[in-house]
Amino acid sequence: MDEKQVAPEAEPKGKFPYRLGFGLLFGLLGWLVPYLGVNSTLLPAKIQQIAPDQKVQIVAVLATIAMVVATVANIIEGALSDRTVSRWGKRNPWIVLGMFTTLICFYFLTKVTTITGIIVNWSLFQVALNLMVAPIVAFIADKAPKKYRGSISAFYGVGMNIGTPVGTMIASQYITRISSGIYVFMVFEVIFTVIGLLLVGDGSNKGEKVKKLKGSELLEAFIFPIHGDVRDFYLAVFGKLLFVSAQFVITGYQLYIFVDYMKLSSANATANLSIMSMILLITGVSFAILGGPLADKFHSLKLLVAVSTVAMGLGVAIPAIDPAPWTMFVYAGLSGAAMGMYNSVDQALNVSVLPNPDNAAKDLGIVNLANSLGQVFGPICASIIIGAIGYRMMFPAAGIMCLVGAILILMIKKVK
Repeated sequence: MDEKQVAPEAEPKGKFPYRLGFGLLFGLLGWLVPYLGVNSTLLPAKIQQIAPDQKVQIVAVLATIAMVVATVANIIEGALSDRTVSRWGKRNPWIVLGMFTTLICFYFLTKVTTITGIIVNWSLFQVALNLMVAPIVAFIADKAPKKYRGSISAFYGVGMNIGTPVGTMIASQYITRISSGIYVFMVFEVIFTVIGLLLVGDGSNKGEKVKKLKGSELLEAFIFPIHGDVRDFYLAVFGKLLFVSAQFVITGYQLYIFVDYMKLSSANATANLSIMSMILLITGVSFAILGGPLADKFHSLKLLVAVSTVAMGLGVAIPAIDPAPWTMFVYAGLSGAAMGMYNSVDQALNVSVLPNPDNAAKDLGIVNLANSLGQVFGPICASIIIGAIGYRMMFPAAGIMCLVGAILILMIKKVK
């Protein structure tokens, strides 16, 4: 029996693969918490220090550039991971390279003092970050037994719901000490990423045969999928994009919502960000734990994702009612529950609609590119609305995004 056959069996046959689940959880937190903490709070705070009068527009420009860079990087890096053969496995080399290069970008982010420097640094960071994103999620397709796919996805979902509030809670303590906050996130990234890789235990795949690609096959390995059952695949991609975009209409501007829309001081904004993050954490993790096992038991992936998207739509629309902190707390409760349920089953849905398992990391990277693009597209939409008619109308706009996203998910035919 060769190494390729042995490596995926992290647990005895029939036993739930806990090591894989916790490895995914820690590996995800390794990049997600630092990224979201910096992206949603410390980066806007640094921009506010450098160019307070143009901060909304700069965040939108930065997001647009990052979106383009992340799109290209995710596809290429995911495809390279799929075709890697090494003594360390096909995923580990890229994840470790991504960890080191993101740390370098974080370090230089503490040193830049111009908007141009921030834009260049954050663009390079997107390239580095996606070296980790696509390979980590591909472990689900590589190693998770089909009957446990929903529950393994739930570990990833728990991580997604821990990532946003924990990143914000940590970052909110360093709004006036931005460089110190970034250093804290760098240490966090190293510890959690290493723990994740050790738990997953992805071994050598040197015995694996990789088919040589020529012509159209080579091209398709590095582009968006065009063959196979791509209809359901793209419905999942765009449904996810709208869900995440709606979330980041608020998340991308949450500091400015408290300060500019609700007219709070920086100190009060920090306190309310912490409360909101705690609500997101509690509701998100609670519902994430429930989602995966429910999906495995009732085989209702599509319905759970669609209902969660509608719940998110209700949550993001609430702050339009009143420019007061209580509306953000209600948003946090509803959206936290929605994100918990959604993220716990989303990866299982994504794996189920893959058009070609041989391109798992690349195609899952494209689906999960909706995370990166949504984190960019949401702030861009918010910036346009804020500039044209003010903060209030961006909340119902986010609600409409979710409604359309739920319709797209329900149109998927391959998954119940």
